[in-house]
Amino acid sequence: MVNEAWLSPWEPSAPVPWRERHTTAAYRVMRRAAARRARLGQSLPFAIRVDGRLAGQVTVDNIVRGAVRSGHLGYWIDREVAGRGMASLAVALVADHAFGQVGLHRLQADIRPENGPSQRLVERLGFRQEGRLRRYLDIDGDWRDHLSYALLAEDFPGGLVARWRAGDIAR
Repeated sequence: MVNEAWLSPWEPSAPVPWRERHTTAAYRVMRRAAARRARLGQSLPFAIRVDGRLAGQVTVDNIVRGAVRSGHLGYWIDREVAGRGMASLAVALVADHAFGQVGLHRLQADIRPENGPSQRLVERLGFRQEGRLRRYLDIDGDWRDHLSYALLAEDFPGGLVARWRAGDIAR
């Protein structure tokens, strides 16, 4: 499993071991579940492809409508393409879509305090840290604290991609 050491410190724990969760069959099941949640308006799953192969994912999940109009942002990038700005651009594209066409008002990204690169990614895009969530998620075998970041639709009315193109976002 190519990215196991790279991603497992940030992945949810599961009763099923990493190697069983990352097989072709498990991936097919995950894709069907993601497609079903997308059809129901509960999730926005996107793949990052580089040179014709899967190199990452950005998902807005747990979408709530009504007075809240929010979703939780999650993402990962293959170690081989990390550090080249692709994850930042992908998150910017997804955020613009979520705030524009989808009509969300808030995106929240919860990140482990130890994950400096992920914190820098959302901070570059304008997410603001709002707090610390104690023992929030079962990650890598234990309940882990997370820093909660959020971006609101009105934070950048012209969109993040426009800021990216203008060079206002460091890559």
